[in-house]
Amino acid sequence: MNRSGNPATLAHARRRASLDKRQRTLTALAALEHDGTKITFTAVARAADVSTWLAYSPGIREHIEAARRRQYIPAAPGQSGEPSTAPAALRMELDLARQEIRQLRADRDRLGTAVRHQLGQQLDTLAAGDLTARVDELAQSNQQLTDQLRQVTAENTALQQRLTAAEADLTAARTSLRRMIRTENMPR
Repeated sequence: MNRSGNPATLAHARRRASLDKRQRTLTALAALEHDGTKITFTAVARAADVSTWLAYSPGIREHIEAARRRQYIPAAPGQSGEPSTAPAALRMELDLARQEIRQLRADRDRLGTAVRHQLGQQLDTLAAGDLTARVDELAQSNQQLTDQLRQVTAENTALQQRLTAAEADLTAARTSLRRMIRTENMPR
């Protein structure tokens, strides 16, 4: 199996998966219509185990809307022409939406884990020679930095010693200058 992936093969697999999902959606729609179940975009997506987005996509949306029109029974005389939006139907829609959200989150987590595993496998399969060369390069760089640190530390120590000697000379010069000024200012 080619791990780098062939774009044409991947595109073909995506098209095939898309067609399969669309066919499952249409089959689920027919089954819901046959059973007399209230048809909604969410119910069709749930029955087909696809995303709601697919149910609203062109080519599928028209079929669902047509099935909903066929399922709609005109109201009896004296009732309004609007279909009733019963609280039970709204609760059912809400429950289906919540289920779909849970499923999407689980899918997202599963795909994230799969991507992490794939990246881990790719890192594990890197050529050992490349890793060895990189380790050698890092070791050499580390040695150079260690040598530079040693040299800078030695220079710093020498400068500290020179500074200490200069401070001692300055102190001695000040003391000598004070004595000389005192001696010159003393009455004779």
